[in-house]
Amino acid sequence: MPLLFKYGAVSFLFTGFALQVHAQDNTPFSAIPDGDGQIESSDFSNAYDFVLEEPMPEVLTTTKLRQPKSRVPGTTTIIQGELIRQLGIRSLVEVFRLVPGMTVARVGSNKPVTSYHGTVAYDQRRLQVQIDGRTAYQPNLAGVEWQAMPVALESIERIEISRGPNAAAYGINAFLGTINIITKSPAVTDGANVRTRFGADGYKSLYGSVGNVADDYQWRLAYERREDKGFDKQVEGGEEIPFHDGYAFDLVNYDAIKPLSGGDSIEVRLGIIEGIDEEDRFKTGDYETQPDIEVEDYYVQARWNVVASARHFLHLQTSYQSYDRNQSWRWCPEDVAYCFTTNQDIEESRLEFELQDTFSFTQDVRLVSGMGYREDRVESDTYFNGKENNYQFRAFGNLEYTPIERLTLNIGGNWETTSNLDEGFFSPRVAANIQLAENHTLRFVYSEAVRIPSTFEQNADWGYRMHNVQPADVYGELEGERFLDGIATYENLDPFKEERIISREISYFGQKRLGNGLLSLEVKYFHDHIRDVISGFLSPEDWNLDNNVALDQQGFEVETSVQFRETQLRATYAYMDQDGEYRGEPQTPPLTPKKKQKFIDLESRLTVQHSGSVAWIQSYPFHITSATAFYWMDSLKRNQFQRLDFRLAKAFHQPRFSYDLAFVMQHYLDDEPPQSEDNIIEDRNQFYIEAGLRF
Repeated sequence: MPLLFKYGAVSFLFTGFALQVHAQDNTPFSAIPDGDGQIESSDFSNAYDFVLEEPMPEVLTTTKLRQPKSRVPGTTTIIQGELIRQLGIRSLVEVFRLVPGMTVARVGSNKPVTSYHGTVAYDQRRLQVQIDGRTAYQPNLAGVEWQAMPVALESIERIEISRGPNAAAYGINAFLGTINIITKSPAVTDGANVRTRFGADGYKSLYGSVGNVADDYQWRLAYERREDKGFDKQVEGGEEIPFHDGYAFDLVNYDAIKPLSGGDSIEVRLGIIEGIDEEDRFKTGDYETQPDIEVEDYYVQARWNVVASARHFLHLQTSYQSYDRNQSWRWCPEDVAYCFTTNQDIEESRLEFELQDTFSFTQDVRLVSGMGYREDRVESDTYFNGKENNYQFRAFGNLEYTPIERLTLNIGGNWETTSNLDEGFFSPRVAANIQLAENHTLRFVYSEAVRIPSTFEQNADWGYRMHNVQPADVYGELEGERFLDGIATYENLDPFKEERIISREISYFGQKRLGNGLLSLEVKYFHDHIRDVISGFLSPEDWNLDNNVALDQQGFEVETSVQFRETQLRATYAYMDQDGEYRGEPQTPPLTPKKKQKFIDLESRLTVQHSGSVAWIQSYPFHITSATAFYWMDSLKRNQFQRLDFRLAKAFHQPRFSYDLAFVMQHYLDDEPPQSEDNIIEDRNQFYIEAGLRF
C-alpha cells in the first residue's frame, strides 16, 4: 500500500519498498513489506533496533531516487553522522579516510584535499560535492574549501559517497564520484545542544544549536566556531621555522520546515561563514607580509516539496551562494628596487534552479526525472581581469525497472550544455542488479562522464596589479600597472576539450545475520579509461595546461562491517593499479621523456596503490564507550601515512538534560610527513578533550 510523505514530530517517507520513520530522537526503524507490498507486523525491525542502518540500507544520492542498496546502480558508501562523532573525527575532510579508494592529504603544503582514485590537482575539479542538494564547491576556480565548508560535524545526519562516475544524475562535475552531505532535519533536533572540543596545535571547536518542533513549523539555529593553528613547523632555507597555516571561522546556519496541506512542505536553509584562512608568505612568494585570506561566504536555499499523489512526488529547489575572498600582501621582488601592495581578491556567485519529479508507475517501475539551470559569475582583477559568466542547462532521468523478482535494471542519463564550451554533452549509465539470494546482490555497471574545463582553466587572464608603489618619486608611474617585469598574464586562446571517462564496475553487496548481529560486505572491481586529462602547472610564471594525459585505472575495493548490540566493527581496503600515457600535441623542441612523465605525475600526486581503515566501537556499562580507528595509505610523494586514533567517552543522563565527556588521542606512526616536507608535527601523540550538553 502506498504511503504519503509528511513532516511533523514524526516523519513518514514512502519508498516503494520500505517505510522509513524518523522520530524526534532521530532513531530510524523500518516496516518491511512482504512480496505483495503489504506491511508485515513482524519483529524483524525490533531485532535490529540497535543498528545504525535499516536491515537493508537505503541510498538517496546515486540516482536521486531513494533505493535500497540491493537496487542501487553502483557502490555507495554511507557514513552516519553518529559514526563520525563516535570516532572523534575533528574535521570534515578527515571523514573520507573511511571511504575505500579515497585519499586525504595536503597539497601546496597546507591545503586539505580529498580524491577518489587519486586524479586530482590542487583544485578538486573532478568530484561533485553537495550539501543538502546544494552544490558546494567554488564554481569558477573549481576548488573545494574543506576548511571553510558551511556545515558543522554536529549537524550531519549522514554522508553518502557514490564511488564512480555519477554524471548521469549530477552532470559534468560528477566525473569520478559524488559526495552528498545530508544534515539533520529541524524536525529531529528539538531543544538545545552545546559541544566544545579543544586540543593539540591550537585546535578549538565550539558548537551550539537551539530549535523547536511544532506541528506547523520546525526550525534550528546553529553556530560554530572552528580554529586550528595548522602544522608546527615548515622547512625554509634548509631550516625548520614556524608555519603560518591555520584558520579561524565563524559559521551560522538557520534551517526551517513549514508543513503545508496535503503533505506538501517548504524548506528554507540560510547560512553565513566568515573568518581567516592563513597563507604562509614563504610558501606563496617570500612576501613582506602574510597573504592571509579573508573569507566571507553566504548561501540561501529554498525547496518546495509537493505530494501530487501517493505515487507521485516532486520538488522545486533554488539556491544562491556567494563566495568572497580578499587576499592582499606587500611584495619587494628580487632584482627590482621597489615594493608594492597587490592582491588576489575574487568574488564568485552561483544561482541554481532544479525541478525533480519522481513517479512510481508500479512497485517494479519507478522514474526520477528533472531539469536544472546554473549560472556562475566571477569578478576578479587578478584571475580574469574583470568579469566572467558561465551558464549551464541540464536534463536528467533514471528509470528503475524490475522485470522479474531477482533482476533490477537502472537506465539513466544526463544531457547538459554549457557556455564554457558552447556544446552539449550526454552522460549515460546502465546497470543490472541481480539478486543471488535474499540480501545478496551482484551488480554490473557501465557509465560515461565528461568534465568540462573550469572557467579559470578555459578563460584565465592571470596577472597582478601594483598599488602603493614605493619609492613613489622614482617608480610612481607603475601605480596601477598590471603586473611586473618578467611575468606575463595568461589567456587561453585555444579552448580545451572536455575530459572523458568510461567506467566499468562489477560489484557485490550482501548482508547476513550473525545471531543478533548483522554482517555487511561490499566488494567492487573497477576498470576506468580516462582520456584528454587536463594536466600542467597553474602558475602565471609557468602556465602549460593542455589535454595531454590518458589514464587507465583498475583495481578492487572492499567495505565491510559487523554490528552487534554492544559492538561495531568496520573495515575498508582499496587496491589500485594506474597506467598513464602522455598524449599531448608535438612541440618544438620535442619534450623529453622526463618532462612528459612530469605531466602524468602531476595527476597522480594523490594516487596510492594500497589504502584502508579499521574501526572498532565498543559500548560498556555505565554509558561508557570506546572507539579505536587505524588509517593507512602506502607511498604518496614522500612517505606512507599511518595513524591510530582512540576515543573514550562517558555519558551522564539526568531527567531534564544529559551531558558527556570524551578524551581523544591521535598517534602518528611515521616520523616523516607523507606529502610535503613542510608538514611537520613535532609530537606524534596529539590529545583532545570533548564536552557536550543537551537539554
